[in-house]
Amino acid sequence: MHRFFSGGKTVFVKPATVFKELRRGMRLVFYQSHEDTGYVGEATIKRILVAADPLTFYDTYGDAVFLTRDEMVAYLENQEKWKATRVRKGNESRKRNWIALELEDIRAYEAVRKPERFVTVGGQYLRD
Repeated sequence: MHRFFSGGKTVFVKPATVFKELRRGMRLVFYQSHEDTGYVGEATIKRILVAADPLTFYDTYGDAVFLTRDEMVAYLENQEKWKATRVRKGNESRKRNWIALELEDIRAYEAVRKPERFVTVGGQYLRD
């Protein structure tokens, strides 16, 4: 989280799993699963990009991506090691796309806010 709150990073990159409802202008809430568990901050989604190769996001955003290029390469190698592919009908495998969320108005909360229920690893949509 510190990379966003004090490190100047503004782009969150992850495998494109749950993203179809995401829209520009929505708030992204940062959830901390270690230490003092809960919501620790938020940001506004400025732009959403989807790509097959996450390394292309470095061409667009450079050092603004929260992981270094080397960290991303290591993550991809580890993913390849565990065969993180998606199997479709007919035994056709396909790698999952990646999503980059360009964020603005990033801010940390003064105190951790406890969620009303358990938050899964995949995250969840919060409704006001």
